[in-house]
Amino acid sequence: MKTINQKPAISKLVASFDNELREIIMNDLKMLRGAKSNFLKAIKNEQLSVA
Repeated sequence: MKTINQKPAISKLVASFDNELREIIMNDLKMLRGAKSNFLKAIKNEQLSVA
């Protein structure tokens, strides 16, 4: 008789954690890139207005 294990396998938990962590990191990188480009645009505009 087979026993049914209701708990997910450890490898599935690790894979799920990896996927969620990757998604969070990618979202953070996208926000940082956007902030960096906005910051660089502001610096260029300020330099142009000073000159």
